[in-house]
Amino acid sequence: MKYVTRGTLLLFTAALLACGKADTAPPPRPPVPVTVAEARRESAPLDLSAVGTVEAKSTVEVRSRVGGEVMRVHFDEGDEVRRGAVLFTIDPRPFQTTLAQAQARLARDRVLADNAARQAARYAELVAKDFVTKEQYDAAEAEARSQKANLAADEATVADARLQLSYATIHSPVDARAGALIVHAGNNVKANDDTLVVLHQMAPIDVRFPVPQQHLSEVRRRAAAGQLAVEVRDSGGVSRTGSLTFVDNTIDSQNGTIQLKATVDNADRSLWPGELVNVALRLGVEEAVVAPESAVQSGQQGDYVFVVKADQTVESRPVKVARNVGEDFVVIAEGLQGGETVVTDGQLRLVPGAKVAIKNSSGAAPAAVPAAAPGGAR
Repeated sequence: MKYVTRGTLLLFTAALLACGKADTAPPPRPPVPVTVAEARRESAPLDLSAVGTVEAKSTVEVRSRVGGEVMRVHFDEGDEVRRGAVLFTIDPRPFQTTLAQAQARLARDRVLADNAARQAARYAELVAKDFVTKEQYDAAEAEARSQKANLAADEATVADARLQLSYATIHSPVDARAGALIVHAGNNVKANDDTLVVLHQMAPIDVRFPVPQQHLSEVRRRAAAGQLAVEVRDSGGVSRTGSLTFVDNTIDSQNGTIQLKATVDNADRSLWPGELVNVALRLGVEEAVVAPESAVQSGQQGDYVFVVKADQTVESRPVKVARNVGEDFVVIAEGLQGGETVVTDGQLRLVPGAKVAIKNSSGAAPAAVPAAAPGGAR
């Protein structure tokens, strides 16, 4: 009897526990609020991104061609100077004196040359009448030629003296921005020795940047077909468009890159020599699947996205990202099709199979960077 009572008690207890479990079962998880966007198949720019260095189109170290005292500086440090503008005046007085002496010798020898020429002409008449000997005529003719040669030498000396005097006034050879003044007024300089100031041509300006050597053949092929656009973005996020103007003739064997150069108008003088900038070289445009960069998550197995299915549940989909497009988009090489909806915000609360509630009113992603303009560098 005791055995039956104990068994009945155990059965009753198990039934109570089963009822308790049924009563305390957790309710279904509510949908996870997320923001979504649509992956699109569209024309996406094919860009090569790099970090470049701004370089002056030309850099000129201004030196004096003649020695002497710097009498005057005609500009302030940092000024924009035009081609042909006067920069420095070297003391011209020694060169003025030299020119005056050369001009005096020229005037004297011109008189002597005229006299020798007339003398030779008279002797030519006299020798024809046998009033002078042939030797006397030859001597007069030689003297005339000698004086003519002296006259030519004097004219060259005057021209050189005038040239040296012109060097005492130093002009800017380019439109450029002046750097720090190295030699001030009152200092003596030697010919072709001391650098007076360094000029940097600021507009247009060059940007030098490296690209991996495996892209060289593609760059050359597309450059031969037409001018390639380059976008330059400074540290402030301001972008400017230029064009590829130079491909180096040597690959750097240490890092496997080749140097390219783009030229940018830089009319506002905002790009500065030595500045580091982001560069995007536009090679062309191709059809690809484009999705917001915020949709791509990184895991131990690589990149993945959460794709929203028709029943409002999500699946985790591995993807392969090819490259960035513009500021906020990426090209998906594998894993997504155009028209699929991906989660762009709220992924931290998601697991495969979870139900979602879409927060944004439209599931469409904003348009990617237009193919007609270079995309942003990343």
